[in-house]
Amino acid sequence: MNKKFLSKLKWKRKVYGMWKEGQATWEEYRNVSRACRDATRKAKVHLELNLAKDVKDNKRGFFNYISSKWHTRENAGPLLKKVGALVTEDAEKAELLNAFFASVFTAKASPQESQALEVRDEAWRKEELPLVEEDCVRDHLSNSDIHKSMGPNGMHTRVLRELADVVAEPLSIIFERSWRTGEVPEDWRRASVIPIFKKGKKEDPGNYRPVSLISIPGKVMEQLILEVVIKQVEEKKVIRSSQHGFTKGKSCLTNLIAFLMA
Repeated sequence: MNKKFLSKLKWKRKVYGMWKEGQATWEEYRNVSRACRDATRKAKVHLELNLAKDVKDNKRGFFNYISSKWHTRENAGPLLKKVGALVTEDAEKAELLNAFFASVFTAKASPQESQALEVRDEAWRKEELPLVEEDCVRDHLSNSDIHKSMGPNGMHTRVLRELADVVAEPLSIIFERSWRTGEVPEDWRRASVIPIFKKGKKEDPGNYRPVSLISIPGKVMEQLILEVVIKQVEEKKVIRSSQHGFTKGKSCLTNLIAFLMA
């Protein structure tokens, strides 16, 4: 919607008014209308081409444009309780889905998991705990994607990116404290959860999967932990070279190529 395109639309409306008043012919208005239609198509093609080129840097803009083309937006339909009753109210559906999502997680660790945690803690005692450096936090904040959506705390990514030099030090202290104590701030544990239908009957809550939107600082802490875990795994050579799934730089395609080359 540049000035040249807007001026054409303005001229089209003006010619239309002139035609209604008998000051212009229908042929003149039709020619102006065709020119505006051609300009609209070119502007649309230009917009879509730019969105496709910048999809890596502006994923949010790309998917917002795709979503705007949907004529309808499907929400979670009526759901069935275990007793067979049909739930139609939004609040009741949210409670039913929340109960199901919570049921598939357990807060207590199994004996095998507890033993694994003890072995891990013993290994970390022999080595120094990794430090959360201020420079590392600053780099993550400075390189954060400003097109990401805000979390439940309402803090926009652009704010943290612009204030990276200011908030890097206090965040690094919080990350370090959380890493050593194993506790996460309560605000970072909150998330906006959206149920996504997968397959099967839409009335069954078990056929929905939760997609969570958490706060930006929580995401940064997850990235820092992931880097430490990956570094530890690579140094200890826990993952063999034959592992392709969930491995950076590898995929089903690389696995297929390795299989065919063997």
